[in-house]
Amino acid sequence: MRRVKRKFLIVAGLFISGLNPLWATSSQKIASNIKTIGESSKSQSPKDQVVLYELNSPKDLFLPSRSREVLVKTYQKVNLDQLENILINNNRKIKIYLEKIEQAKSILKSSLSLWYPTLNLTANGIPQYFESKNYNDSSVIPDTSSKQWSSSISAQIKWDLINPARVPEIASARDSFEKSKYTYSIILRDLKLEAKKRYFNLQKANEEIEVAKKSIESSALGLRDAEIRFESGIGTKLEVLEAKTQLARDQQLFNIKLGDQKIGQRSLAEILNFPEDVTPLIGSKTQVIGIWDLSLEDSIIAAYNSREELESILLDISINSSNANAALAASQPKLSIVNTTTSSFAKGELNQESPNTSNTSSNFSNTIGLNATWFIFDGGNSRSLYNYNKSKAKEAKLNFASRRAQIRKEVEEVFFKLESAKLNISASYTEVLSARESLRLAKLRYKSGITTQREVVNNQRDLTDSEVRYIISVTSYNTLLADLSRQTGLDIIKPCDIKVNQENQSNTDSQSNLYESNLIPLCQL
Repeated sequence: MRRVKRKFLIVAGLFISGLNPLWATSSQKIASNIKTIGESSKSQSPKDQVVLYELNSPKDLFLPSRSREVLVKTYQKVNLDQLENILINNNRKIKIYLEKIEQAKSILKSSLSLWYPTLNLTANGIPQYFESKNYNDSSVIPDTSSKQWSSSISAQIKWDLINPARVPEIASARDSFEKSKYTYSIILRDLKLEAKKRYFNLQKANEEIEVAKKSIESSALGLRDAEIRFESGIGTKLEVLEAKTQLARDQQLFNIKLGDQKIGQRSLAEILNFPEDVTPLIGSKTQVIGIWDLSLEDSIIAAYNSREELESILLDISINSSNANAALAASQPKLSIVNTTTSSFAKGELNQESPNTSNTSSNFSNTIGLNATWFIFDGGNSRSLYNYNKSKAKEAKLNFASRRAQIRKEVEEVFFKLESAKLNISASYTEVLSARESLRLAKLRYKSGITTQREVVNNQRDLTDSEVRYIISVTSYNTLLADLSRQTGLDIIKPCDIKVNQENQSNTDSQSNLYESNLIPLCQL
């Protein structure tokens, strides 16, 4: 009995020493542990947690130079329904495209100025002093000199009565402004989808860590039983080695998933533009977020009606047509009304024998008329530009048809993958239940001496793989559901009641590796 007790202590010590390095390499405890999440958030008040991403966002030109500036000090809990607001408030790419909208708006205002008259003010010498002496060799013509202060100001008002390029240029700028807004909407939808994908992947990593931890616990118990049986003389060394091999595999799985978790956290922090010292935490479990309650045909029609890409291509057609007309207008006549007012003042005289500097003179004039400009021949430049832009418009029409076909293909692919993912959830759920029951029976057979440790190890590995596949299938389903919502532009994901098959639940071991509330075969309507 003492030998068994001593051996148990040795095995327990080895197990703990094997796990401690894994835990020591982590800067935090497992994110899926609700208690740990609560502890990591205690240092912040509820108010700080709400506005953290608003107050401490890094400045645009800030560049950390010390390691402590990029050291993670705070963990911020993020929920799925908060992603969109944080994304819009923080993401730099979204702000860049908002600036592009402002740029297009400024260009539109600039083109609208073509409808208004222009006023040019010119001033020459305000004032200027002129002095000169003229010497003549002839005695008949006396020498003269000039001394004069003078100033002149001229104002010209010009208004284009006929400008063939004005209307197409304004139309092109207006369409470009509308296109910039469509581009912003496209980018926003893509970033929302990408943020959800990263959120779901982080959820998956958290759940897989839980699976790995449970597998390590089960493998450690199996190793302890194998050690006890070996010490008692009813087991073999091979069984002990097989149990150690399975434990090492589970520890490797834990290490890999722990790395995936850290990568997922920083990936989510990057797209949400969290401060350098803040890492997001995911508190929710991996579960089906809903069902798609729309047929394939209706989904395709919805995609046609809501995709900004098609509207953007239609604007490209209009922009190129307007640019073609503007290019052709360069060779057409232009008529403007011009009013020029000039006022000048002078003090002194020019070319006199003895200039009187007190003599003053002034002049005021006003001229109004029509100016016409017509480039009759420009070497074919305007016609070539016209043909170029018309060809670009035809190219945009072909792009519209190609993009329309591509949109249908994308919707169909996501829709069919979603149907397959839905079936995979049910199949992987059944696989988890079967693998768990097989492991339970294998352990009973092993304790009864009917089978070997090899069967227990194989069933343990099958259970771990099936649990991971179940988590992957749910994550894939949620990702495809979000993707289909983005493809169609519809947010009609219908919530569903999560129900667990009670018959299967009653036949399972209470110490299971997955929580029953997290096993969702399908949404039952």
